[in-house]
Amino acid sequence: MKLGHILISSFIAASAVSLLAAADADRKIEDAAKASYNFRVVLDNHVTVKTDEGVVTLTGVVADDDLKSVAEDTVSSLPGVLRVNDQITVDPALAKHSDAWIAWKIHFQLLVHADVSYRDTKVDVKDGVVTLSGTADTIAQKELTGQHAKEIDWVKSVKNDIVVKAAPAETRTMGDTIDDLSITAQVKYALLSHKSTSALKTKVSTTDGVVVLAGEANNDAEKTLVGKLAGNIRGVKSVTNNMTVKD
Repeated sequence: MKLGHILISSFIAASAVSLLAAADADRKIEDAAKASYNFRVVLDNHVTVKTDEGVVTLTGVVADDDLKSVAEDTVSSLPGVLRVNDQITVDPALAKHSDAWIAWKIHFQLLVHADVSYRDTKVDVKDGVVTLSGTADTIAQKELTGQHAKEIDWVKSVKNDIVVKAAPAETRTMGDTIDDLSITAQVKYALLSHKSTSALKTKVSTTDGVVVLAGEANNDAEKTLVGKLAGNIRGVKSVTNNMTVKD
């Protein structure tokens, strides 16, 4: 065999190996995204992930722009992702500030916050008046659920009919294990949606449920608030706040 043929054959073989490696990396990105809590539960499998050589394309229909941010933040943190092409659209049936939109916003808050139950809480909205029903494990959980509902824009009032009824520990925690990828995205969203925090100056990482915060806070109060917001995200075990305070 001539040298030229050997070189061509070697090049083809190397290219094939490279393509297979790239395809395998793309598949791992897709599998990790689909397995995350955010895609399974928060997005309710309504978003499709397709990866081509590290470029992730997201498609689907969601209830609100907030979910688009959560989807994009979740996949952008995955190893090997070079760029995210967000083609997700917002459901036109959920008009902003409508009763259905308010009900969804409350449900979203229950999905991402710790110490409340999204499974055991029913939300009804009529002309901006929210009625909460279902069960809670403690009085504190009932009150927190009501507080989250009151924080949503355009809510006129909240009627909290949740019944406090202790449930077995295994029932309360079943299926609620949250992956680090989802926690990081939810913390970023919480900081971005809160007017008193500098989300762009805060770096967030999560390992085994332990959130580490870095970056710069404008003052001690902001640093404390960022830590509190991170600690209130479902699945967070503890928060290490390494943020520095601006001189």
